[in-house]
This record gives sequence, structure tokens and C-alpha cells, in this order.
Amino acid sequence: MKKLTKAEEEIMLILWRLKEALVRDIIAELDNPETPYTTVSTIIRILEKKNFVSHKAYGNTHLYFPLISKKEYSRLQIKEFVSNYFNGSFSTMAAFFAKENNISLQELRELLSELERERDKKLKNE
Repeated sequence: MKKLTKAEEEIMLILWRLKEALVRDIIAELDNPETPYTTVSTIIRILEKKNFVSHKAYGNTHLYFPLISKKEYSRLQIKEFVSNYFNGSFSTMAAFFAKENNISLQELRELLSELERERDKKLKNE
């Protein structure tokens, strides 16, 4: 899967939130609503070529929607990030963030409990 540029990611975040949108709907949600229609339209066409977005045509109007979920994209980006910066070790990454953010022992226990609940939930559903 190809990595998104900052502009592409901003549009994808809007599409993930809205589920489907016209170009004008996307523009209304941008940090800079003065962004030209043609700029947003071009970025969306690039996202279509990258197979992140598709559309339904209603005459000359196109309703755009994501082809990949935010969760799936996030999972792949995190794996790449961990691979590039932490030699593929999630525990090394977690330790790094715990140290950098001064996470307390109580917060670590809460995190561990949450992970155990998620694991148990996943095992129950299998």
C-alpha cells in the first residue's frame, strides 16, 4: 500500500469521518476552506489512482467514498513506523513512549488491563 501525502491524508481523514462526500463537502471540512475546488478534485483523483477512494457518479456529480478503512491504513502505517524506528519491536516502541511521556506505573497497569481485555475479547470471538 502506498503512503499518503499530508494533503491526501487530510482528505482521507475527512472521508473516513463523513463516509462519503462531494468535493464541496470535503472543502467545507478542510482546515483551509479557501482551498480551490480544482486542488481538492485533483487530490481525490490521485487517491482514486492509488485505490484509496472510489466514487458513484450522478450525472456530472461524483460522490466519493473510501475503499480502505482508517483502521487498516493506521495498522499498516504503525507497522512501518515500528519497523523503521524500533527495529520491528512493539515493546521497544511502547517503552520509548512510556519514558518520553513520563507514564506512571498506574497508567501502565491500566494499559496492560486494557490490552488483556482486548485480547480476551478477541479470543472469545474466534
